[in-house]
Amino acid sequence: MTPLSEPFARFAEIFARVNAELPRECFPDANAMSLATADAHGRPSNRIVLLKAFDDRGFVFYTNYDSRKGSELLVNPYCALCFHWPPLELQIRIEGRAERTSDSEADAYFASRARASQLGAWASIQSRPMEHAGDLERRLAEFEARFEGVSVPRPPNWSGFRVVPARIEFWRNRSSRLHDRTVYERDGDGWRVETLYP
Repeated sequence: MTPLSEPFARFAEIFARVNAELPRECFPDANAMSLATADAHGRPSNRIVLLKAFDDRGFVFYTNYDSRKGSELLVNPYCALCFHWPPLELQIRIEGRAERTSDSEADAYFASRARASQLGAWASIQSRPMEHAGDLERRLAEFEARFEGVSVPRPPNWSGFRVVPARIEFWRNRSSRLHDRTVYERDGDGWRVETLYP
């Protein structure tokens, strides 16, 4: 294992355990993570998104670039992720910078989505006010007709972000709030590792 890959390998081990041990009926989205962004003025916002891929380069999720999170990241790419799995008493916090995924990555993931989700990506003007009840359904019907009998292409404003971490913290619950905290901070081509007081 190279120094650069060490925290990613640790994440992979934990994520494999999460997917093996958490019952799907209680945790259907074990890949759910909190994403915190900030606008150009530093005002924060937070929401849950789904991790779709990860490797030594970072952690990938997909969205409409015109959504609030998308537009904020395009202006201010610094962001934070947080995974929390209470039954396993584990938490992982990631801080870094979001970069756009390649078109080929986004195309491949979009093609793997259910057709209804592909059409929904076209129909939803994400994060914008809806003027009338039923507008979303009308837009969905328009795109169903537009793409009837053909593959649904990826919308030009829909793609992915890869969060390239500068800091990854692993937290494990222990009794009396004497929690175990280990933080990896990027240091050149490797990581500086520290144990933190709880």
